[in-house]
Amino acid sequence: MAIENIKMPQLGESVTEGTIEKWLVQPGDHVNKYDPLAEVNTDKVTAEVPSSFTGIIKELIASEGETLAVGEIVCTIEVEGGGSKPAAEEKPATEEKAPASNKEEAKISSTPAKPSGAKGRYSPAVLRLAQDNDIDLAQVEGSGNEGRITRKDLMKLIDSGNIPKAGDAPAADTAPAQQEQPAQTSAPAAPKAASAPIESAPGDIEIPVSGVRKAIAANMLKSKHEAPHAWMMIEVDVTNLVQYRDSIKGEFKKKEGFNITYFAFFVKAVSQALKEFPMMNSMWAGDKIIQKKDINISIAVASDSALFVPVIKNSDEKSVKGIGKEVNELALKARSGKLKSADMQGGTFTVNNTGSFGSVQSMGIINHPQAAIMQVESIVKRPVIMDNGMIAARDMVNLCLSLDHRVLDGLVCGQFLARVKEILENMSKENTSVY
Repeated sequence: MAIENIKMPQLGESVTEGTIEKWLVQPGDHVNKYDPLAEVNTDKVTAEVPSSFTGIIKELIASEGETLAVGEIVCTIEVEGGGSKPAAEEKPATEEKAPASNKEEAKISSTPAKPSGAKGRYSPAVLRLAQDNDIDLAQVEGSGNEGRITRKDLMKLIDSGNIPKAGDAPAADTAPAQQEQPAQTSAPAAPKAASAPIESAPGDIEIPVSGVRKAIAANMLKSKHEAPHAWMMIEVDVTNLVQYRDSIKGEFKKKEGFNITYFAFFVKAVSQALKEFPMMNSMWAGDKIIQKKDINISIAVASDSALFVPVIKNSDEKSVKGIGKEVNELALKARSGKLKSADMQGGTFTVNNTGSFGSVQSMGIINHPQAAIMQVESIVKRPVIMDNGMIAARDMVNLCLSLDHRVLDGLVCGQFLARVKEILENMSKENTSVY
């Protein structure tokens, strides 16, 4: 029999890593091809890792709660038909070493002073996070298997502010000049007090953090750490749009079977403006900016226990009715637990309907690796001074834009928001069709 590797699959276009939430098999279990092996969480979706082979699970390389980069080995499987069982038993040492060797091949080795042991091997995700935050991995204690450093370990250090730098050496290793200033040697330990565990008091309720919530938290933290956020807001008069939608909503529901919402009109307007300002539909990629050809709008959809961000693909090619229908279908899938990984992939710009909660002004965190997110706030009646000097009650809405200042600047974002405003203010019964 032959030993094969099962690797972390790419569960989305921009997904680079996944966290093993729960193993569904154990060593010695027989599995068929395509049987689920583990539940994996990413910042986009929760999915199952299927087996690529029929055989017997040999070793679980990754532990539950461990985050691995796409392509890293999660487990090994003894594939049927690769040889006879007696032959395998004659060379047990070879079989036992194969998974460990393959595991090492999937890691990027670092810190030559510690060539042996799990702590001397780091995943690409850990190395990238350490480089981005100038963390000296040699001074980090890992919580993974055999003391291996995980992404979670580094995120805790970043949150606490107690980041070990390459120059932070123990007092015993310092030069005589440094020993004359003992007060400085204890300085790095000071931030530890800020990261003391929070204790529950009598009557407090402890809520376990779900895998989806962990993935959301990790992605939001990554976005705030990596992307320099800036913020803009524009006020839009949607009185004509409100009157138009109110005039057709009854007949539309009877004909199409679902409600036509304001949100569908906003997504349509944003999609049209993105086509005219393609820089808004871009992503930061380290040494380059990638301007995406397809316009795929990510939207936030909540179920009873989690928040999901499915994607409306090629939204610029869809009518208001088509967008509204897809929003309705994605919401139903989320609430019934039927969203698939394909539904969550490929988003290039996010539109968030914060107005559904009554919000009138908010600043969203960008959905990494996108360059911007727009919050559609609540439509409210406000007194407005018209061009003729008269005061009238108008339906007004705020559009709030958070942007990645590495990719975008105020000029293009201001022009983009002005164009969205123009499109929305000209939506009316006379010049807008939902079909």
